[in-house]
Amino acid sequence: MDLGLKGRTALITGASQGIGEGLALGFAEEGVNLHLAARRGDMLQAVADRIVGDFGVRVTVHATDLTEPGATAGLADAVGAVDILVNNAGVIPGGTLFEIDAEKWRAGWELKVLGYIDMCRLYYDRMKKAGGGVIINNIGNAGERFDASYIAGTTGNASLMAFTRALGGPSLDDNIRVVGVNPGPVDTDRIYKLLKHRAKEWLGDEARYPELMKRYPLGRPAHVREVVDQMVFLASDRAGYTTGTIITIDGGIASRSSII
Repeated sequence: MDLGLKGRTALITGASQGIGEGLALGFAEEGVNLHLAARRGDMLQAVADRIVGDFGVRVTVHATDLTEPGATAGLADAVGAVDILVNNAGVIPGGTLFEIDAEKWRAGWELKVLGYIDMCRLYYDRMKKAGGGVIINNIGNAGERFDASYIAGTTGNASLMAFTRALGGPSLDDNIRVVGVNPGPVDTDRIYKLLKHRAKEWLGDEARYPELMKRYPLGRPAHVREVVDQMVFLASDRAGYTTGTIITIDGGIASRSSII
């Protein structure tokens, strides 16, 4: 399926690894020129070199820490106009209310929650003046499946879900679409770190983390491309009537419940 994205330009934050790296590859396959941002310039450059070699699109690397004062505005000025913004940067730490102190909580929200909001504020205005665009927020199903052991993340994700719906509700009036994607467990380094932490906490041995994966639908986390392909589709005109909504990709985890 040709998604009609060839020649467009996307900015992807947190693009050096995991879903962000997968997004860079997925959009490049569709002929999208890329601006890739993350803290680690060496890792970003490795992704960029692979993309240029395989797909021949233009790739610009922006090594930046978006938690620094003025960093979001500086990134937007350096990048210029884009057709697609994908907010993907940031990892909120796991832990209970008493394990995540105020400093860790605020640091986690600075990049993922407030960072997303800052980027939307900057780019919505620019897209409106340019005649339109698409903003995709990579959030996470913890915003639907509340988890006391991931309390800063579940609260932050729920906030971003509300923000995305609120911003995306009237956005088609400005020819802008704002959507969110809620992945569940995904086959990246991060999920295995979380599984090992839970295995040590629940089973007394982090090496027993494969036992926890048996609880997942199909006994595995999602493949990165199962998340990426949905997001690339959402960025295309084939999803032109989709805005102000959240797409959950978690094998049904957030919908599993029981009254017993």
